[in-house]
Amino acid sequence: MDNSQFTMPVSLGNVEISDKFWSPFMERVRTEVIPYQWQALNDKVEGAEPSFCIRNFKVAAMMTHPELDYGFDKAIGFGGMVFQDSDLAKWIEAAAYSLVWRPDPVLEKETDDTIDIICSAQQPDGYLDTYYIIKGLDKRFSNLKDNHELYCLGHFTEAAVAYFEATGKRKMMDAFIRYIDCVDRHIGKEEGKLHGYPGHEILELALVRLYDVTKDEKHLKLARYFIDQRGQSPLYFEEETKRNGNEFYWKDSYVKYQYYQAGKPVRDQHIAEGHAVRAVYLYSGMADIARLTGDDTLIKSCSDLWENITQKQMYITGGIGQSAYGEAFSYDYDLPNDTVYAETCASIGLAFFARRMLSIAPKGSFADVLETALYNGIISGMSLDGKSFFYVNPLEVIPEANEKDRIRRHVKGVRQKWFACACCPPNLARIISSLGSYIYSVKDNALYTHLFIGSTAKAQLSGKEVTVKLETSYPWEEKVRVDFQVPGEGAKFDYAFRLPGWCRSCSVELNGAKADYKKADGYAIISREWKSGDSLSIVFDMPVNFVEANPKVRENSGKLAITRGPVVYCLEEVDNGKELFKIHADLENGKPHNLKTAWEKDLLSGIVTLSFTGKKEKDWPSDALYRPVAPAALEDKLIKCIPYYAWTNRNPGEMTVWMNK
Repeated sequence: MDNSQFTMPVSLGNVEISDKFWSPFMERVRTEVIPYQWQALNDKVEGAEPSFCIRNFKVAAMMTHPELDYGFDKAIGFGGMVFQDSDLAKWIEAAAYSLVWRPDPVLEKETDDTIDIICSAQQPDGYLDTYYIIKGLDKRFSNLKDNHELYCLGHFTEAAVAYFEATGKRKMMDAFIRYIDCVDRHIGKEEGKLHGYPGHEILELALVRLYDVTKDEKHLKLARYFIDQRGQSPLYFEEETKRNGNEFYWKDSYVKYQYYQAGKPVRDQHIAEGHAVRAVYLYSGMADIARLTGDDTLIKSCSDLWENITQKQMYITGGIGQSAYGEAFSYDYDLPNDTVYAETCASIGLAFFARRMLSIAPKGSFADVLETALYNGIISGMSLDGKSFFYVNPLEVIPEANEKDRIRRHVKGVRQKWFACACCPPNLARIISSLGSYIYSVKDNALYTHLFIGSTAKAQLSGKEVTVKLETSYPWEEKVRVDFQVPGEGAKFDYAFRLPGWCRSCSVELNGAKADYKKADGYAIISREWKSGDSLSIVFDMPVNFVEANPKVRENSGKLAITRGPVVYCLEEVDNGKELFKIHADLENGKPHNLKTAWEKDLLSGIVTLSFTGKKEKDWPSDALYRPVAPAALEDKLIKCIPYYAWTNRNPGEMTVWMNK
């Protein structure tokens, strides 16, 4: 199909980031996170949960090649979760993106050596999953629902493509193409094959990514099969469960097999249900297939699912997945702040989905959600030093409640060194390292800017390689400058930049004079003959916004949250004392008293803080549990807010995003 009608991202290799906000995050990932995670994958982080990841591959390699000796007893067995392999795949993917941004011979050799170990474990028929290689190949493909073979394959396929694109080296990609061939021989719609599909989705979108490189229709066909077959009757997972004689784990769940998004065909799914990470990975794959095949019914399902998530089931931070039970979506407008799950991986998956929806149609609402997730619910998952992580991203924390109340035990008041289920830390590393591929895209003869991140990008427009340079101090400041370099006498094309949903007005100047532009789907579009030296100046209105939730969100009734630009703010105990639930914003005509914004360069790696005078409820004169209704006694209270992503990087304590009006 002709992809010119769709919006294709400018590739990572054609974007160089030089952003005041994001470059330090990327450098931290390169110098701290990737090396730290390498130590974790090798079980060398003191006090952290062991990974067993590298050990598993070495044991599997020794079993495959008896001449190898990594110093382990071959009978040592498999360690960790059934999906442990995927952590290493995501580490390799992050390393690949980092190598594009900053070439590093040491990291590249370390990755090459790791790929050698991985490939040494591959079986003669291409199969490559350490859980079954170590525990018994006779059971492979017997539990697609729960045992994550295809999930691990998906992550390794993505990593292999990323490494090939970064270095030109095919060894890993060729190895996993062989594994995909193995899967294709065993699974599919043909008679004699298993009519199954991944229990934990991601292989669907990974196969499309592989197809973009190989152009092998077999890879696209398999991806489309997984999408089309999912949820068809007879239900494969139900048959598999009966065949294995094991009880359906989520039998008491309201959604049943929709926990896996497999209770009905994907084109009949219009409400986000089940495990949140699995869901958005599936929806991303659906959007990819919809784009490549022009399937309007699939596009309709993707659009409906997007609307349901972002308008009825998404936290203000871009977090998704309300329930700790099953790490799942619950129901519309159910958004508890203190028992929330909002897994870091789920926000990352939402960003994947947003990027693919942008490829179907450039709409500002898609990029708004992408931006919200990136600046809030994603980077909140990592400490500012890159050495500890959140799995769960709460919007309200009372440490004593999290310690003593069982239904809140999953919520942590401090980030953890590592996890037995460590999907989130390497996922963070790979999305931050690949950030350059989310900023720009091209459709027909138009260049779109979705995110305002300081960078230089090259794109083919009107048959010429056009260079744009974006400079900004966003998200702290409202000014964006875009400079153009165009070969020869110039080129006619459209330049489109997003008008953020949070922005009420903006001014645009071209070469010092007011610029004319048209608006379309949340973008400002300037059509002209562009020449070298052209410069665009954009100033967004960036007020402090006090936001309320739909009244159907009962948890936030009578409360408000605070945003400035794309950044969501929170209150921490270290700034405001204990019992944050007693604090009131005390707005007058919708405005706070004595509102101040301040750039604090030495606080939390440099942030804009907000402060204003509100109120705090006084304690009662007695310790009585109840009393007759009386006017609340309030006292003035100086309230200080910091960006949500930076909370608990100082002293741990209470935190809240939503405060009393």
